[in-house]
Amino acid sequence: MMNIPFSPPDITELEIEEVVDTLKSGWITTGPKTKKFEKQISEYCHTSKAVCLNSATACSEMALRVLGIGPGDEVITTAYTYTASASVICHVGATVVLVDTQKDSYEMDYEALEEKITEKTKAIIPVDLGGVICDYDTIFEIVNRKKDVFEPKTKLQKEIGRVAVVADGAHAIGAVRGGKRCGEIADFTLSKITEAIKKAFKATKKEYNNEIFHAVKNLTTAEGGAVTWRDIEGVDNEELYKQFMLLSLHGQSKDALAKTQLGAWEYDVVAPYFKCNMTDIMAALGLAQMKRYPAILARRKEIIEKYNEGLKKLPVSVLEHFGNNFASSGHLYLVRVHDKTREECNKIIEKMAEYGIATNVHYKPLPLLSAYKNQGFDINDYPNAYAMFENEITLPLHTKLTDEEIDYIIDSFIKCVE
Repeated sequence: MMNIPFSPPDITELEIEEVVDTLKSGWITTGPKTKKFEKQISEYCHTSKAVCLNSATACSEMALRVLGIGPGDEVITTAYTYTASASVICHVGATVVLVDTQKDSYEMDYEALEEKITEKTKAIIPVDLGGVICDYDTIFEIVNRKKDVFEPKTKLQKEIGRVAVVADGAHAIGAVRGGKRCGEIADFTLSKITEAIKKAFKATKKEYNNEIFHAVKNLTTAEGGAVTWRDIEGVDNEELYKQFMLLSLHGQSKDALAKTQLGAWEYDVVAPYFKCNMTDIMAALGLAQMKRYPAILARRKEIIEKYNEGLKKLPVSVLEHFGNNFASSGHLYLVRVHDKTREECNKIIEKMAEYGIATNVHYKPLPLLSAYKNQGFDINDYPNAYAMFENEITLPLHTKLTDEEIDYIIDSFIKCVE
């Protein structure tokens, strides 16, 4: 019997050497490597600036704060996602508005989305689940049609001129849709970085893109995230960068690196803000992973193709990662087992564990969680999201898998399902 973990980090000597170099440098907090990593992220994403923080959740929250979203505002997201997509809305004091998914789809119901937009709506957080980019063309058509009800409260909101689209691209680093990469499509894109770095985000008109570098993501800094933004007419990118720096470092006007300059100890604290900066140790991991990311994406695609071929005769539906106008980052391999209940799928998960294979479920819809039940959400109002959850099982998909292990997973899954 094999022992196959669900999603271990892919760490090589390259990452270890980069981290050791940082430890020997005498500078381990936010410093030159974090700044270098930010520069590489912005270049990779084709944006003017990038900010790296200690988590993608922090990136998302800080983006909402930079937008000036708070109490009295509403932010819409999907019912089928991890809590981080919605918890940041609570963090800033705004109201969470949930939308059901489309039938037999992980994407939100766009007709329902349009109906939910009111004068209180300040942002939408679509989720690029599993690494597949949402239909942002439709989302932008909707927010542009609803411009007449948009009531901006801040200068940045006025410059954007409509509801902001803040993509949760935590899974989608490197994904492409319609010739554009994750990060250059939405106004803001939030992405996790764990074992794989996100692919470039090209942008001509820039707003925000948040990227995540968590230990289980495609590109890793152990924990961490980045936020990039598309150029917004009338908005100074350097000023936006400074706002993120202030928000992420106690409102202090200088970071530790800047204070090391001769005679430059003096600083101010402009407001009692937050502490969520990235360290150079985290950035070192990211710098090494950036060099390997194209190969990581290619291997993930190979694994997906092997799964697709091996499972094609089973009564299952799988998330489509590649099509005529899109290619995913290959973050998760989501399987729906036809005509099975959640309890029956849980037994399949237990059987897979007996074969030494760790599987998972992505995700339990938010209305099933106590935090959102307590806000008044009822799963009965989100039947499509529940249907997607009821028979979903996620198979291991990571670059530490060998071809032999992939064959073993396929054979074991067939035995467990049949």
